[in-house]
Amino acid sequence: MSVLSRTISQITDELSTDECKRISYLCGALDTDRFSTDPRGTLRTVFSQTRIDYGFLTELVLKIKRYDLLREVLSTSKSTVEGILKNGHAVPEYRALMADLSEDMDTEDLKSLAFLLRDTLPKQKLENVQSFLDIVVELEKVDQLSSEKMDLIESCLRSIHRTDLAKKISRYQQTAVPPGSEAEACPPERPQRCRLPSPHYSFGFSSVSCNVSNIHKFCDRQAVKKDLPSSSSWCQQEVYSMTAEPRGVCLIIDCIGTEADQLEQTFKALHFHVLTHKLLSVRDMQSTLREASRYQCHFRASAFICCIISRSRSSDLLATDAHSSGLSLDTIRSFFGPSSCPGLAGKPKLFFIQSYETCAGCEGCGGPEDGELETDGPLSSCRPRTVPSEADVFWSHCWTEGEELEKPNHRSVYLQALRSSLAEGQKRRTHLVDMHMAVNRAVYEHNHKSAESSYMISLRHTLRKNVYLS
Repeated sequence: MSVLSRTISQITDELSTDECKRISYLCGALDTDRFSTDPRGTLRTVFSQTRIDYGFLTELVLKIKRYDLLREVLSTSKSTVEGILKNGHAVPEYRALMADLSEDMDTEDLKSLAFLLRDTLPKQKLENVQSFLDIVVELEKVDQLSSEKMDLIESCLRSIHRTDLAKKISRYQQTAVPPGSEAEACPPERPQRCRLPSPHYSFGFSSVSCNVSNIHKFCDRQAVKKDLPSSSSWCQQEVYSMTAEPRGVCLIIDCIGTEADQLEQTFKALHFHVLTHKLLSVRDMQSTLREASRYQCHFRASAFICCIISRSRSSDLLATDAHSSGLSLDTIRSFFGPSSCPGLAGKPKLFFIQSYETCAGCEGCGGPEDGELETDGPLSSCRPRTVPSEADVFWSHCWTEGEELEKPNHRSVYLQALRSSLAEGQKRRTHLVDMHMAVNRAVYEHNHKSAESSYMISLRHTLRKNVYLS
């Protein structure tokens, strides 16, 4: 066991159920049912799926106010960590605020809050509420609460006479920097606060994992004290430029032949030059991707988008070929890496893939070694390995059973949610990672209502800045 693993084990052994929930929420994942039966085991599962370093772990412990663990396990102090975090932090302020509110809520507050929300949330969910974070997560699922939508919860807190907590929300909303304007809000002589992308999410929907990339470090190496185990630096988070007109190429490859037209309309509205190809063979798809990687217009573009809809086997896309070795997802990504496509170096490359799994004769299906949680879904044995290996990649991949295509008038739940969320994100100026959370919620709700039609969705990204497509 590594030193970091032992440290994590020492910390989780000392945490209460509520503290386990709060740390998990701060990481971006929360499964309330599992926490009620095995809080420490569930938190270890979250940590095992998280690329976590000492810096991020230290910040998490500080946020739950376990200063004794900072001192005794991490060999540092509250004041030292607070001083370092003035230069940048990884935990989103919104999540930190919700965790703080949860700590201040008592049982009577929760009962009153549940009563007020009886027409907003399902009765079964409200009956099982054990903490304020349980309510927060359910409100987020139905899009009634987010970092940009807090009026409902603020009103409810005032109604139950928790004006002190309502004021905290009000202050947060007043001081939050509007998207895209942070650079202007910071005086030039002071370092900007790091705005890191939200953690990478991988949703199986019977369990949730959160992969926090290894960029959780500090901006100023000079500020790192000797008693902190990590000495690397967090990078500044800015916004990718989207000033090119058009913004870039959107390549759509629809090997099923049913959804390209709707996607084309969506990305045209986002100011991309859309190129659509339907019903390609594996060879033609590979040729099309290679050709697209060589477009000279990439040098003038702000971004690149690739959408692929295809049958698949394990981590290979089969296109229209019934019997083929397929085209691997890693090969698709590699076409647009800095060496193969220098025109896109340093620019966001966004991939949206809907695949329909065919498991007959499948070899090499991914297992636990793929780094994702086991799930109860029917596709748990076929787990595509889709981890971007270069910077500036956003990789959203949804897969479901091939039998879905046999249903009359089939439309992908994932692609419908993606189109809707992109349109809404354009109106509200929501950055891409947060926008994708709406896609996750839509797929989650579909799986909850239609157990026989299960979609699995995975988001992995190595974005260094925020992406706004408004």
